[in-house]
Order: sequence, then structure tokens, then C-alpha cells
Amino acid sequence: MADSALGYLETAFLSITAVAADRVLKAGNVTLLGFEPTGNEMICVRFSGASIADLESALASGEAEAKRLGTTAKSALLTRPHASLHHLNDQPNFINPLYGGRDELRPTDFPVNRTMNTNQAIGILETQGLTAILQATDAMLKAANVELVGKEKIGAAYVTIIIRGDVAAVKAALEAGEQAVGNLGKVIAAQVIARPHESLLRLLPS
Repeated sequence: MADSALGYLETAFLSITAVAADRVLKAGNVTLLGFEPTGNEMICVRFSGASIADLESALASGEAEAKRLGTTAKSALLTRPHASLHHLNDQPNFINPLYGGRDELRPTDFPVNRTMNTNQAIGILETQGLTAILQATDAMLKAANVELVGKEKIGAAYVTIIIRGDVAAVKAALEAGEQAVGNLGKVIAAQVIARPHESLLRLLPS
């Protein structure tokens, strides 16, 4: 691992970060190591890769995707990183007491034998406000044939709900969810990932 390159992509909001990370994974031969929320809207995504060129190109794709979706993004590439850097993220994970979400989103958080259905789309709706997302979630589940995957918090009252189903159902559900938020909170983003990368799915609740 010490000889691998490390790549970092830092962008805003889990809903947009997930889409950008999916683009990185599909753009190059890289490994997703995890998401690390900072306690506000920013999230740092960590990747590794044996090929510096592949990792650099993939990070550029993710940065461009985040900017296309309307948020700030920056990336960094470390060639032959010091071995000690890996120990910054190898401690047991925990629920952050400040905002009630995972301190990191890691691919090892859930059982490795879970079935990963990359043929289903996932929908990601993020709001600022817990009441807003609960109202929206109820509307999404009633509006279309979708399954609730889970909830993630990244701090500063940003809450994300993840659903899955076929593309048309997920789109219909997200539209209903956005409308249901009303004046209860702020819709940050509603994103559909039609064929999510398996590595991304491993970070999400079962």
C-alpha cells in the first residue's frame, strides 16, 4: 500500500459527492477508500491507485462532475505517500456525537456478503433539516415503487436519504420528495445514479 498513489477529492454535500465519486470510479482503475465528512457541508473522498496517470485522470473527472453539479471541488494527488498517512483512517469507526452520523463512510462498515445490485438505480435526496427529509421520505415511498436504503448525516443539519429502484421509479420518487419539502427545510440536491459502481454501494447502508 505504501507504494500506491493516494488521491483526494473534496467537495460539498453528500448528494453531489456520491455522484462525483461514482464518476471517478468509472473513469479509471482506482479504489475507493472512503468518505470523510468535515462536520459541515464539505466531504473528502479518498482513493488509491497503482497508476498515477489513471488516478490523476479519474480525479479530474470527479472534480469536473462536482463543478458541473454546481458546487466547489478540489483534488490532490500524493505520489508514493508516506506509510503513516494510512494510519489516519484505520481506527475504529464511530457515530460522531456532534451530528449523529458516521465519522467516516467506509466500504468495510457493512457485511461483505451483501448483495450489490448495480442494475438498480439509486436516488439521493439531501435536505438541510431533519423534519424536511422525513416528510420527503414518506412522499417518495408513497409516490413510486422504490425501496428505502438508509439515512446519512454529515453535520450542519444536512441529512441524506437514499432509495433504490428502476430509473423511472427513482426519478418519480425524487420529484415527489422535492415537492414535499415545502417550507420545512432546504433542498440541497436530488440525484439519480442509474448504474452505481459497486464500490460506491459498499459505502451505503444496507
